[in-house]
Amino acid sequence: MSVQDKLKGISRRDVFKLAGQYGMSSTLLAAGSFGGAMSLANLAAAAESTYEKRFAKPAKHTLKFGAAGFNARNLLIERAGALEFSRDLEARTDGEIRIEFIGDNQICGQVSCVEKCQQGIIDLYAASTQNSAGGAPYLNVLDYAYMFRNRADQYHFLYSPLSGPMLREPYERRHGLKLLFSHAELRGIQLGLAWEDKDTVTSVEQLAGTKNRVTGTQLGRIAMTAMNLNPVPVAWEETLDGLKQGLIDGAETWASAVAYANMSPVVSQSVHLNFFCGTEATNMNASVFDGLSGDLQDAVMESSYWAQTHVQAANEAALVNTVGQSDPQLPGTIFAQNNVRNAFLSDAEIKKAEEMCSPEYQPQLWEEWRERLNGWQGGADTYQEIYNEVRTNTHTLAENVEPRRWWKG
Repeated sequence: MSVQDKLKGISRRDVFKLAGQYGMSSTLLAAGSFGGAMSLANLAAAAESTYEKRFAKPAKHTLKFGAAGFNARNLLIERAGALEFSRDLEARTDGEIRIEFIGDNQICGQVSCVEKCQQGIIDLYAASTQNSAGGAPYLNVLDYAYMFRNRADQYHFLYSPLSGPMLREPYERRHGLKLLFSHAELRGIQLGLAWEDKDTVTSVEQLAGTKNRVTGTQLGRIAMTAMNLNPVPVAWEETLDGLKQGLIDGAETWASAVAYANMSPVVSQSVHLNFFCGTEATNMNASVFDGLSGDLQDAVMESSYWAQTHVQAANEAALVNTVGQSDPQLPGTIFAQNNVRNAFLSDAEIKKAEEMCSPEYQPQLWEEWRERLNGWQGGADTYQEIYNEVRTNTHTLAENVEPRRWWKG
């Protein structure tokens, strides 16, 4: 059953009406729990039941979760795990922690959530690490070109104890934020409608000279420049209009982001260059975490682990069944309905792109940022350490990567 079928008959206005009665968080948590078709009546019943359960006793901590542009609808497309984490943490702590989930860009957007969390305006946030890199530059450490070969490598690293010294600890030390868990995809170029009647892209050379939106990541720009993809900084919220009006040829992002943000109608080809991370991560203000009792800190970590395992399985399934990132595409998927073609490049073409831009083949392009990130980390060679670690991963399918509690070593 497609996402559209599940949500048929429930308008945004209906959702806000229920939220007025039971609160937005209870309504969204209830909506997110549905696996099948959802009517207004059964959503209302679920929202009431969720509300009663959540407010059965006073919470010790109420945490504000700024979830950028996410809501119960689009979190069924890109399975970033924000609602599942919230629901599990509330249940795991028996209501001692209550989450106030604020999505739809109401309190912060992709670029601003990181700063609002650092400032303590919100306690948790979900946004891509690449958009957050503007406010927390250490997150660039994930964005060396072709450091990750596939999504399995990404999950392998997120579960690895090495993610502590290479990612999580320097990020917390420098920016006061704790990375809890993340979805994992790899970025490519999503071409606008001007490419609708052109041949499906089979090589990076066909994209040479195009003008493409880039996120807040500095490292992503290095790779794009080396591949002659002319990076243009465009806010995520303005990317749809930029594609629609033809101001840019394409956007550097990943498949489920196109689908959840309703960009599919203005994208003709999803070119899977897979050249660096697309990681929609949930993060927490480190001081807020430190202010919790030991048992509640343990609960946050266990809910993060649970959410990470959920995302690993659910997003892999959604890419095929909901988004349409497969060849052939399943009918009824978002890409199929909007005539978005997948352009999967051959291994030889991916290798060619890697040789054009990666630190492995073009080390001089990365020297300045590599040195900077190594210094922030504490002296290790960040690229080489992560590169070597993920090449111990023996899986090519992300769903086969073994989950580990990364903080237990």
